[in-house]
Amino acid sequence: MSLADLAARVTRKSRSNFYYAFLALPRARRAALYAVYAFCRTVDDVADLGGERGAGPPAQRRELQRWREDVARCYEPGGVPEHPIARRLQAAVRRFPIPRPALEAIIEGVEMDLDRVAYETAEDLYPYCYRVASAVGLCCIEIFGYTDPRAREYAVHLGTALQLTNIIRDVGADARAGRVYIPQEDLRKFGVTTDDLRAGRYTDRFVWLMTHQAERARRFYRLAAASFPAADARSLVAAEIMGRIYLTLLEGIEARRFRVFDERITVPAAKKAAIALRCWMAVRAAGRRGAGAPPSEASER
Repeated sequence: MSLADLAARVTRKSRSNFYYAFLALPRARRAALYAVYAFCRTVDDVADLGGERGAGPPAQRRELQRWREDVARCYEPGGVPEHPIARRLQAAVRRFPIPRPALEAIIEGVEMDLDRVAYETAEDLYPYCYRVASAVGLCCIEIFGYTDPRAREYAVHLGTALQLTNIIRDVGADARAGRVYIPQEDLRKFGVTTDDLRAGRYTDRFVWLMTHQAERARRFYRLAAASFPAADARSLVAAEIMGRIYLTLLEGIEARRFRVFDERITVPAAKKAAIALRCWMAVRAAGRRGAGAPPSEASER
């Protein structure tokens, strides 16, 4: 199996929303994005080594340090990364201006899961969201291509919105794993405890708490829509696809009144494909009219 096939396989195997966003991109950009996503998935798996494979924090930190060294090798003249996915990432780095600080921030985000199990306020949580999600977006837009510097602001806001949506969906599983991303001040405000989350206690207080979290996520979807650079609508369509898929996920969670303890709510594959098709068709139609793409659905809510 080639390195390119390995990166693509990791993306497909995860059934990622990224996969549907990337399908219609030109081959070179798609291959680079698969490499970035495979890097993210592989590094993120380091945080799960403790629970699933019994590795302690020292072993996890050593693995993250190896990834830091491989990222450094990606940018060094003559550098040869050790991990096969890192070698594929190096090919992407050489072709597109993927920022090294963003890749390093992703590793730092995983490391935060080793250091912290809770966040006092939403402001305390946002740096984590930046590292594990917005930094990914900052890598991706360099591969998509853009002309308006507002694309970076868009990537940061959209990344935060996506991560807050993930936190809502996975609140029970995360709590059982010892990680609580819902701000502690929100838990106190709505009268929900960490033990309630671990035990999956579904109450009116929990619904009120999660409604508050969803409103926060929606605010970042709106901020992303407001900063979306219309001039770059065609090149950033894959990002919009991801945003709309995740917004659809949030809507599905809200429609089920946050019954996230009973099942892992997802967007069906057919619906993801339909969202991707609608986004691409909207951009093509706008291009024929000589206008930017229509605003994201997030901006209309």
